[in-house]
Amino acid sequence: MTINSTIALIEQRVSANLFEDSHILTDAEIAELTRLATRAPSAYNLQNWRFIAVRAPEAKARLRRLAHGQAKVQAAAVTFIICGVLPDHASLAARLHPFVEAGFMPSDMASGWQEGARVQYDDPQTARDEAVRSAALGAATLIFAAEALGLVSCPIGGFDTDGVSREFGLGPNEVPVMLVAIGRSLPGNWPQKPRRPLTEVLELS
Repeated sequence: MTINSTIALIEQRVSANLFEDSHILTDAEIAELTRLATRAPSAYNLQNWRFIAVRAPEAKARLRRLAHGQAKVQAAAVTFIICGVLPDHASLAARLHPFVEAGFMPSDMASGWQEGARVQYDDPQTARDEAVRSAALGAATLIFAAEALGLVSCPIGGFDTDGVSREFGLGPNEVPVMLVAIGRSLPGNWPQKPRRPLTEVLELS
């Protein structure tokens, strides 16, 4: 059986700890990674995320301190701060306008989505949950984009969220959800670790 290339990427992806610290990603390469990451889904097409590409040596050193000294944050060519943005229903008109203009969506449906988002995210906890979901989907897509471009990555959840918000100028509507280190692998990274059997994680109903 021939394995689909996308499935192969999923099967071979690892969370790398060892990065070639001399490797540099160009502005164009970072932009392409981010462009691919924004192909991730988001509720109502809110696209409520922001990607901060930390690559300057001094900035990576600051981020490493905020990530409890994890060396990969500094060794990677770039470490992204993946931010979820609290949903803003008012932004939907502009984000859906090209879709409406192209004839894919009736204008009254777009207005209905905008009202639905207003009502749904009026609750602060629901709004924050959606920001985290969107950022997580963007981060996952970024990880597989890196893999497709011959790079390795590592998602990082262990960091000082308040410190990152302060040091990197996040707005009050932004939640730092995850760091993703991306670069060229050094020898010695582990293969993908064993997964739990489906009998433990899958329920058919």
